[in-house]
Amino acid sequence: MDRQIAKLLKDAKTIAVIGLSDDESKPSHGVSLYMQNSGYRIVPINPKVAEALGERSYPSLTEAARQEKIDIVDVFRRPEAVPAIVDEVIALGLPALWLQETVVHEEAAQKAREAGIFVVMDKCILKEHQKHWLYI
Repeated sequence: MDRQIAKLLKDAKTIAVIGLSDDESKPSHGVSLYMQNSGYRIVPINPKVAEALGERSYPSLTEAARQEKIDIVDVFRRPEAVPAIVDEVIALGLPALWLQETVVHEEAAQKAREAGIFVVMDKCILKEHQKHWLYI
């Protein structure tokens, strides 16, 4: 799994962040800022926010995918929101789903895997990036 994560992080250019807050004290903001500073394009997905990290925020993943090529969908939402997100990721044919630490939904993750989506669950993308940065 470590090699696959390193390859994903190396190949990806754009990360859609579901639940990205414009509040600097929130983990979604800090993690996304780090990833942005590491060279990734961040696409905020949050219907309550017009802009985050200098990027236009989209009200939904579907709306963002109409305008942006998305390589990773990074989820900062409660586990109960994951099944609907997985359905959207499958419908859009997006390649990778990243569920942040404490975001665990085994059934939805399995459904995504069965649809050919690479899934990382219960791991922080910032920590994994730091762990694999030599290979990126």
